[in-house]
Amino acid sequence: MKIRSVTTWTENLELTRPYRISYETIDSVENVFVKIQLENGIYGIGSGCPAEFVTGENIDSCRTILQTKAESFLAKRNIEDIELICNSLNDGLPSNPAARAAMDIAMYDALSQYKGVPLADLLGRIHDGFYTSITIGIKSIKSAQAEAKEYVGRGFRILKVKTGSNVSFDIELIRKLREIVGPDILIRVDANQGYKINDLEAFVKQTAHDGIEFIEQPFHCDEDSQMDQLSQKIRGLSAADESLHHPNDADRLAVEPHKFGIYNIKLMKCGGVNSSLKIANTAHNAGIDLMWGCMDESIISISAALHSAMASSATKYIDLDGSLDLARDLVSGGFILKDGKMTLKNSPGLGVKLLSEVVS
Repeated sequence: MKIRSVTTWTENLELTRPYRISYETIDSVENVFVKIQLENGIYGIGSGCPAEFVTGENIDSCRTILQTKAESFLAKRNIEDIELICNSLNDGLPSNPAARAAMDIAMYDALSQYKGVPLADLLGRIHDGFYTSITIGIKSIKSAQAEAKEYVGRGFRILKVKTGSNVSFDIELIRKLREIVGPDILIRVDANQGYKINDLEAFVKQTAHDGIEFIEQPFHCDEDSQMDQLSQKIRGLSAADESLHHPNDADRLAVEPHKFGIYNIKLMKCGGVNSSLKIANTAHNAGIDLMWGCMDESIISISAALHSAMASSATKYIDLDGSLDLARDLVSGGFILKDGKMTLKNSPGLGVKLLSEVVS
C-alpha cells in the first residue's frame, strides 16, 4: 500500500506551566507535524519537538527539512517498506532527529492502522501499563513543595525533580519534598548535566535516606569518561540522557563496565520508533534498564513512545508527562492516564484522532 500524499506544518502548543532546568527556562513549545495518507484513505499522523540545546536542531531547520524533503522521502513509497524508508531517513537526515521522528511516527501510525492493530501489538506488546513520573522544574523549595502536593493529590506516585544548579540547595530540596510527600511516593532526580563528581557524590551520600530512585544525566555529555571514577552502585543508579542519542551511542555505552545502569530513550533524540527499538534491543542484550522519556510534545509522539515502551522487554520506567502541561493539542485519544498510570487505548495505530478543525 503506497503513500499517496504528505502534509507538514508547525504549531505552537504553548505551556500552561513554564519551568526551569539547569541550563534553560522553557516557556513555550513549537512542534512539527506530518500527516501521510495511504492510497486506501488511511492517514497516519506524526509529530516532533526539536530541542536545540539537546540535538542542535531548532524549529526553523526542522520546518525547512520537512517542507523540502518529506515528500521526496515518503511519497509513493510502500508503507510496508518502513524499515527501508527509515534507513534512508537516518542516512539522509542524520542531523535532524525530530524531523525524522515526525515522519517515522506518521508511518508507524499508518502501518499499524493498515494492519488493523495497535502499534504496540504490531511491535510485539509485552507490557500493559506503567506509572509515569511527573516533573517539577527548578524553583524555590516552597513552590516545589506546593507543586508536589498538587501532583500527589492528582494521583501521581512518582515525582521527577530537576536539579543541577546548586548541590547544597538540591540536597535540602529533596529532604523537604520527602517531608511533604511521605515515604510512599517515588522521587527521581534529573541533574540535566549540572553536576561535577564531587557534587554527585555529595548528593548521593547526603540523600541516602531520602529514597532517591535514580539520577538522570549527572555530568555533561562530553564527560562520560568521568562516570568510570564512580562506584558501581552510583553508576547503576545513573541514567544516560543527553549522552544517548543514536543507536551507536547505545552500543558505545553498553561496553563493560557500564557507565550507566539506565538508558533514557527519547524519540526526539534518536529519530523515532525505528531507532528507539534498536537502542532498546542493545539495552536488553546488555542488561541495562530502560526509561522512555520525552520533551514537551504532542499526545501523538507521547503515544508513540508509550507504544514502543510497551513492546520493549527492558522497559522499567517511563517519564512521559510531556503533553500534560500543553495549553492545546491537535489530537484526542492516544493513551489513558489514571492515578499516574498510563495504558493504551485498544485502537489501531497510535489511537489518536486529529481534531476536525485541523484535518488537512
